[in-house]
Amino acid sequence: MSTTITVRRADHRDAPALAALAQLDSAAPLAEPVLIAEAAGRARAAISLADGAAVSDPFHPSANLVELLRLHAEQLAETGRESRLRQLAQALSPRALVRAS
Repeated sequence: MSTTITVRRADHRDAPALAALAQLDSAAPLAEPVLIAEAAGRARAAISLADGAAVSDPFHPSANLVELLRLHAEQLAETGRESRLRQLAQALSPRALVRAS
């Protein structure tokens, strides 16, 4: 039997599920922004994009979900770095320098 896994950014509607995960994991609430992993429609793990802290449901297999969240967070960070580098390169292009003069 396969289970559908959903990884997405948490929003204000996820606050109760995130609080429940933190409580189950005996952890502090996560700093926002947060990625959440749902298995079969239920929150099973979450990670803070701000500091990398993670919480998960200790009553369900969730180590792989936390790893999946960490990989996704790394991809988001890399995409953000690439975007910032592209913006910087555009700002420093000869055309931009001529326009700025």
